[in-house]
Amino acid sequence: MLAIRFNRTGKRNQAQFRVVLQEHTVAPGKRHIEILGSYDPHKKTTILKKERILYWIGQGAQVSPAVHNTLVREGVVEGKKIAKKMPRPVVKEVPAEEVTPVVEAPVETETAPVAEEVAPVVVAEEPATPEATETKA
Repeated sequence: MLAIRFNRTGKRNQAQFRVVLQEHTVAPGKRHIEILGSYDPHKKTTILKKERILYWIGQGAQVSPAVHNTLVREGVVEGKKIAKKMPRPVVKEVPAEEVTPVVEAPVETETAPVAEEVAPVVVAEEPATPEATETKA
């Protein structure tokens, strides 16, 4: 499947992009079939080959979301812009007036049943032998 996407060129911190047609399995920046335009984000200039882009879209080439948004902005194709692939999560902040305080009810804890007092175990003594009693006296 063919893909129309950006290919980054330029120096560090001076990015420029080519709009290229290439196989979708090929890494961006590698082998391309045709260069369809360029985009410079610093100068805000866009150069596009409108006829060739429309030809390849008609042949079934898929357009990446970033290139699609550029084509919509430049008027090459009509439609809505596509949202980013992975939008950041939105943190919803509630004004302080609308926040209702949460009152916690006292938690009733079950008390463990008190163990009944156990009578001490009495160890029975052996009956005294007559010999033991005679020596004591």
